[in-house]
Amino acid sequence: MGFGPLELFIILAIVLVLFGAKKLRNIGGDLGGAIKNFKTAVKEEENVTEDKASTDNQAQLKEDSSSTNQGATIEGTVENKTKDNV
Repeated sequence: MGFGPLELFIILAIVLVLFGAKKLRNIGGDLGGAIKNFKTAVKEEENVTEDKASTDNQAQLKEDSSSTNQGATIEGTVENKTKDNV
C-alpha cells in the first residue's frame, strides 16, 4: 500500500499545476530559512544555558568561600625582613 515512483511523480505534477513553480520555490526557500533560524536559536539557547550554569557555579563557589571566613578579622602588623635586618 506504499507509494511507488509513479504515484509520487503524479502527486508532484498535480502540486506543480496547482501552485506553480515560482510559488513552490518560494515555499521551499521560506521553509529552509525557518529551519536554519530554528537551528541557530537552539544553539544560542544551549550556549546561554551553559554560560548560566557556569556563572551559577562560580557564584556558589564565591558564596561558599566567603561564608567560611565571614566575621573573621585578622589584626597585626607586617614586618619587612631583609638580609640586613636579620
